[in-house]
Amino acid sequence: MRIDEQHYSIKGLTYTIRSANEKDANELSAIRLQIDSETENMDREQGEAYIDVPGFEQLIKTDTENMKNLFLVAVVHNRIVGFSRCEGTTLKRFAHKVEFGVCVLKEYWGHAIGKNLLRNSIFWADSNGIKKITLNVLETNEKAIGLYQKLGFEIEGILKNDRVLSDGKYYNTIVMGRFKG
Repeated sequence: MRIDEQHYSIKGLTYTIRSANEKDANELSAIRLQIDSETENMDREQGEAYIDVPGFEQLIKTDTENMKNLFLVAVVHNRIVGFSRCEGTTLKRFAHKVEFGVCVLKEYWGHAIGKNLLRNSIFWADSNGIKKITLNVLETNEKAIGLYQKLGFEIEGILKNDRVLSDGKYYNTIVMGRFKG
C-alpha cells in the first residue's frame, strides 16, 4: 500500500516521509546494514539477515501491492535516513493486525523521524480498517517505550531473557500493542 508524501521540519532538519519504491532498494540495503552496526536496539547484528538489492526490490513490490503492508522511508536531501514497515498476514484469525518495525540512522535521532514514521503508520492503519498494531522493543530502550505509550501502545507482555547483547548479558523484550476497537 502507498501513502501521500508528508513533509516535516523539526529542530532545523527538513525531511519527507513517503512510500518506498523499487528505486530505493540499493540505498535501503546499505542503510539497514549501517543501522544494525549503530545500535543494539535492533534484532540483528551487522550483516545478519542481510537483504540484498533484489531482496529489497521484491519486498517493496510485495508491500506496495498488499493492502495489509506499508513500507515507508524518511528522506533528507534525497538521502534515505530511516524506514519503517507494517506487515500483515492473510491468515483470517490475524487479518485485523499488523506488526510495526522502525529504524533511523543514529545521526538523525532526535528529529522525530521515528515518531513521524509511526504516526503515518497509525494513520494508515486506522484509515484501512486495521484494528491492532504490534511491536517489540528492547527493555533498555526507554525513550522508544515512552514514545509508543504516548501514541497509544500498551505493554502486553515481556519475553524474559530474550536477547543476549555484546556485554554477554540477557535482556527482556517488551511486547507492545495498540488496539483501536
